[in-house]
Formats: sequence, structure tokens, C-alpha cells
Amino acid sequence: MSVKSEIYDWLQCIVVALVASILIFVFLGRIIGVIGPSMIPTLEDGDMVVMSNLFYDPQQDDIVVFTKHSYDAGPLVKRIIAVENQTVDIDFATGEVRVDGVLLDEPYIADLTMRQYDISFPVTVPQGCVFVMGDNRMVSFDSRASAIGMVDERSILGKVYAVIAPLKHFGMVN
Repeated sequence: MSVKSEIYDWLQCIVVALVASILIFVFLGRIIGVIGPSMIPTLEDGDMVVMSNLFYDPQQDDIVVFTKHSYDAGPLVKRIIAVENQTVDIDFATGEVRVDGVLLDEPYIADLTMRQYDISFPVTVPQGCVFVMGDNRMVSFDSRASAIGMVDERSILGKVYAVIAPLKHFGMVN
């Protein structure tokens, strides 16, 4: 085998690997790093998660990655509390969150929802939007604040499916 032929084979392998990687990350999923403590205890600062938007339709309780350029240029990770046309009501005295009058069962939260920002409740989620909150309600800056507010579904990069690093957190998220 000649040197030219071997170089050509290597270049061909590299190009195929690059094209395959690009297609996988564009159409199947991406790896995103979690920044900050807003999703503790479900996700921690520094966790690496796999997310995908392939055939994704936002649902209540999904953990999603989205962008909100009016607040931060980077991706944000939060949990969907309500989808379009649902009404969210939060009683900050008791920490209870209700969607369409039904008290949410939230075993995933770190603390009750006692922290209030500048949004008045109850609030109805507009068409094409979702209402999001972090699982660590006392530190999470989320849809309770007008700086983030309702998240346009077109801003959702995808649903988080699994933690891949560090290994001690490896596994599916809920």
C-alpha cells in the first residue's frame, strides 16, 4: 500500500467521523453542562447531560435546556411546570404550587417554593410557551421572574434524558 493511499484512507475516515458526529449532534442529541445550583438535587453544578429535541413536544415535568437571550446568552436548564393554556398559582406562604387548581406532587424539589420574584400569580401560560422552575426553588431564577418569564417553545433546545458525567450521577433523569 502506498503512502498516498494510506493518507487518503485516513482522511476518508476522519471526514466520515466528522460528518457522522455533526449529524448525531444536530439531529439526535447534544451534551450540555449544567451551570449553577438551580436544579439541585436532580442535577448538580458541573453535571454533563444528554439532551435531544428529536420529535420533542414539551410536557409538564420534563427537564429542558433552553435559551433566554434577554437574560443570559448561555443555555439554561429548568423543569417545565406548566404548558400552554395551563394556569399556575403559587402560595408563597405555604410553598405550594398548583397547576389548573391541582396541587403538584414534587418529590424532586430541594425546598418548598417560598421565594417570590416580580410575577403576580395566578398566571396563565400563553400559547406556544411553557412555565419553568428550577428544583432548588430558593436559589433558582426562573419563570417567577419577568427577566425569564414564560419560555417560548421555539427557544427550547431539547429535553434532558440522562446524566453522563460525573459517573457518580450517571443515569436517567426524571
